[in-house]
Amino acid sequence: METPHARRMVTMATYEYADLIDDPDKVRLLVDPTSSYARAAAMALGRSIDDIIIAAATGTASTGKAGTTSTALPSGQKIVHASGGLTKAKLISAKKIFDQNSVDPSIQRYMVVSPEQIEDLLGINEVTSSDFNTVRALVQGEIDTYMGFKFITSNRLGTDSDGNRQVLAFAEDGIKLAIGKDVTGRIDERADKSYSTQIYYCMDIGATRMEEEKVVEIACTE
Repeated sequence: METPHARRMVTMATYEYADLIDDPDKVRLLVDPTSSYARAAAMALGRSIDDIIIAAATGTASTGKAGTTSTALPSGQKIVHASGGLTKAKLISAKKIFDQNSVDPSIQRYMVVSPEQIEDLLGINEVTSSDFNTVRALVQGEIDTYMGFKFITSNRLGTDSDGNRQVLAFAEDGIKLAIGKDVTGRIDERADKSYSTQIYYCMDIGATRMEEEKVVEIACTE
């Protein structure tokens, strides 16, 4: 047999974050804010990583030997909003798409939703009942795993042309994050800036959708 091969192109970009903390500010605050600034910088780059992954999952992938072929997410991998939020029927449809595409059930499946969709799910009896779900959602106020999907809450999801939230379901190996340079941070004094402390973080990353069959977009009305 000859195993078929295909290529996907990932375009990486450099992200930088820099902020200055003046010495007088340190004195007036009485506590060193450097660590808080560093955490804020790290979280800012983390949000950028989320945005890159989400855009790659629902966007157009560059394929072919030279990456010149554009591959969009097929309509068969999209579930229409049907004038409703995230319903049990949509969850069943997403699971069906993965199963029909012969996605190995041993590969972890994720679903990225906004807080609005969590509210929708908490209104479904089967999701909140311990008879159907091992997680007591009403006690913890969150959804962990249901119908084979591990739920991730995010406020970074975009909307389609009709203004519907683009909820994202994917198998773990359906999206690839390419890291040219991992997140790197430095905290140094800047002699050219009156010896202020600079918080600096940078990274070089990109992402792409590896297989259309392993990504499902669910349109939800908000």
